[in-house]
Amino acid sequence: MDATASEPPSIQCLNIPEQPIPEMVTSPNSSSRHCFGDATPGEFPLSAHPSIVLHVLTSCNLDPQDLAKLEATCSFLRQPAQFAPDYELCLPEVAALDMCQKRAIFKPMTSEKRDEFKLRCGGSWKLVLKFLLAGEAGTRREKSQAIAGSCHSVVVTSKGSVYTFGSNASGQLGHGTTDEQSQPRVISSLQGIRIIHAVAGVGRTMLISDSGQVYTFGKDLFGESEYASQGNKQVNTPQLVESLKDIFVVQATIGKLFTAVLSREGRVYTFSWGNVAKLGHYTDPTDVEPRPLLGPLENIPVVQIAAGYCYLLALAWQPSGMSVYSVGCGQGGKLGHGNKTDDHQPTLIQHFQTLNVQPMVISAGAWHAAVLGTNGKVCTWGWGNSGCLGHGNDECQLVPKVVESLSNVKAVHVATGEYTTFVVSDDGDVYSFGYGGSLSLGHDTAEDDSQGNRYANVLIPKIATSLKEINERVVQISLSNSNYSKAHTFALTETGKLYAFGAGNKGQLGMQLLANQTTRPTPERVELDLS
Repeated sequence: MDATASEPPSIQCLNIPEQPIPEMVTSPNSSSRHCFGDATPGEFPLSAHPSIVLHVLTSCNLDPQDLAKLEATCSFLRQPAQFAPDYELCLPEVAALDMCQKRAIFKPMTSEKRDEFKLRCGGSWKLVLKFLLAGEAGTRREKSQAIAGSCHSVVVTSKGSVYTFGSNASGQLGHGTTDEQSQPRVISSLQGIRIIHAVAGVGRTMLISDSGQVYTFGKDLFGESEYASQGNKQVNTPQLVESLKDIFVVQATIGKLFTAVLSREGRVYTFSWGNVAKLGHYTDPTDVEPRPLLGPLENIPVVQIAAGYCYLLALAWQPSGMSVYSVGCGQGGKLGHGNKTDDHQPTLIQHFQTLNVQPMVISAGAWHAAVLGTNGKVCTWGWGNSGCLGHGNDECQLVPKVVESLSNVKAVHVATGEYTTFVVSDDGDVYSFGYGGSLSLGHDTAEDDSQGNRYANVLIPKIATSLKEINERVVQISLSNSNYSKAHTFALTETGKLYAFGAGNKGQLGMQLLANQTTRPTPERVELDLS
């Protein structure tokens, strides 16, 4: 709503000037001061200066829960703030809207779309902010990120530039050739386009821009070459996916035989694998049009998706909390429903209620899955080959189970690959477990197990000693989700340094190896500055 001469002055939420706020010190001899009150002697009436309050609420990046607590405990903050764009909003709501507007995916929304989005999230801007933050927690959207593909790698900077390196037989590096690349090289054809999310599959790459557009290159993204006519086409440079141009996409994931994308509003669309209603579509297997995922998730917004070998996980969001749904192939128990049968429509994984774990982040390995809870607990389930579940054995786990050996660890990040799992704790330690033969777990290779096997499988979480030695706090781990015998791993630190280890036979580590060397057992710095 536009302001008129008779209305109170407005401020532009996104353009509040950065100005120092004088420090308020209470003199020992003065009466106590109160931020909110009736402007009587001895009080500092912030209620008379709402722009200062708004500046503090916004610049401090308070989370939605804190904003709600402030609103509940202070009557002044429940009053209309008299600021544009909505003079009826209270200050915490204006602050939440301001923080939403800082997100690239929110900026282009029309007023009508924003109102629809607000209703879908529960009816307040604090809930919209909560929804956006939940989506960012598991994907590093709009932040620097490293993605370990099968034999190639993708790195996205916080400014949206994209570097690729490694195997390029299908043009999956996006440089216009099929030449292998052992050093990080920027995709020049994306100049002027800011990428906020990336995903790498077998011989294929997908990128999401800040305007919600999807670019793909490499092998046909919607199937493998041995299935029907899919997978035969190769694209050597990023190409816009026309079938998604009317959907504002914020995340993508690639599974065996299908691809899934997540819209800004929290709707899931899948491509291919529709035969026999594998994903509830009842379409021909060669159909590559995006189809909304049917069933319970039609009316529940989703904040994160993750795909493994022929199955999909969806982290569903509601104001009261989050839950996990799974759909697809149930082999190995990876759907988490207590059996090994397939589910053609998304089904709620109910066992988290029994465990009293509130899901926060999902991760789908090829044959097993993991969830990070809001309490810092890690749950795993599925096929436990090589000890990748961290429960001390290699047996299948049909429902989510808390990793007991991490009971004294508060986890902040979890990542899964093919028979490998990584967990990052809040104190900076990195734990890994699963298949040891690929040298992608980050353990000290000078240590032998009791049988003298230097590269034995790790059945329970163990601190990755070689990562501890770099003396950097890790914020993201990414590991290959296929070809586990030739897997590689990335560790991204909070200072923007990127370290790589594991298989490097195709240049996927982003560095030159010595003659006759095909693996790098300990982390080595990749020459890219992601700070």
